[in-house]
Amino acid sequence: MLRGFATDQYCLCFSDVGGAADKINLIPQDFFAELCEQIIQHLNHKIPGVNTAELCQRIQTSGIEINVGDIAKIVNVVSFLFSTAARNNLSTEELITTLGSAVSTLPKHAVQVIRHVWNEQGKSISVSEDARNMATVGQFVDMKWKLGVAMSSDTCRSLKYPYVMVTLKVADPSGQVTDKSFEMTIPQFKNFSRQFKEMAAVLETV
Repeated sequence: MLRGFATDQYCLCFSDVGGAADKINLIPQDFFAELCEQIIQHLNHKIPGVNTAELCQRIQTSGIEINVGDIAKIVNVVSFLFSTAARNNLSTEELITTLGSAVSTLPKHAVQVIRHVWNEQGKSISVSEDARNMATVGQFVDMKWKLGVAMSSDTCRSLKYPYVMVTLKVADPSGQVTDKSFEMTIPQFKNFSRQFKEMAAVLETV
């Protein structure tokens, strides 16, 4: 047992790495290394999260059949791997040993990447209490909006009323970046905007 780390709970959770092995096996070494690097940066609060949709598209363009859900699963598993290892101050060899039987199911290039990334950057991960608390909530990344006009509906042939489409880009605690879109009427958007102005006014006094 490594400093009380390899409990049944952690072994069970790290077995998820082996469970994701078939998906990891699909990803070329350079893409997997980039994914791991982005996860380390996210855990260090240098970037809001991993853009799984963009990474998935690039992997698909290279001719590999994989979907966003597969990438998200890998991000979740590797994020847990690195963050838990950081909290327990594991060395590179201890991390690999703790993976146990999962190592035998992972492709060699993935084990090499995990070993290299953790050896080079593992000690840089912040594990302060504030960082642990921040890891339980998502982070805002970006917001976009556009004005549109509804031309028809199921009950009316011609509505022609304006609306605003808002898209929020949010990173969840694991680092996966997703888009959330919704529509608002003009009065709703004006109220939305007013609340942001009120927030800005309050921040001016801080």
